[in-house]
Amino acid sequence: MMTTKILAQTEIKATDMKYKNRVRSRISNLKDPKNPGLRKNVLAGAIELQRIASMTAEEMASDELKQLRNILTQEAIREHQMAKTGGTTTDLLQCAKCRKKNCTYNQVQTRSADEPMTTFVLCNECGNRWKFC
Repeated sequence: MMTTKILAQTEIKATDMKYKNRVRSRISNLKDPKNPGLRKNVLAGAIELQRIASMTAEEMASDELKQLRNILTQEAIREHQMAKTGGTTTDLLQCAKCRKKNCTYNQVQTRSADEPMTTFVLCNECGNRWKFC
């Protein structure tokens, strides 16, 4: 608790570029016509002035932007999970972490055409990932 208070006092007294950018960010978010909820909550006292000084960009975002970020996050998770399910299953490769031989691999040409393909391996047992050429 005391460390947070000292940090907050130091931050308030700071006048470096990082501090100035944070102030500009707060002003911009409060003036944003697409984010009237933040301004209304600050003026109504629902968000204390001390709280707005330490809010992150995600916390200050409008409901519309939060919803868009959530959708994009869910899409990224789905794409990541699809990447896990794709590939060729084999028992020829052994995971160094769990020592099981239940792996899936994909080969991708990541370097110039005259060099060998890179093999990306996923252990289906523990989720360990590695690559080799």
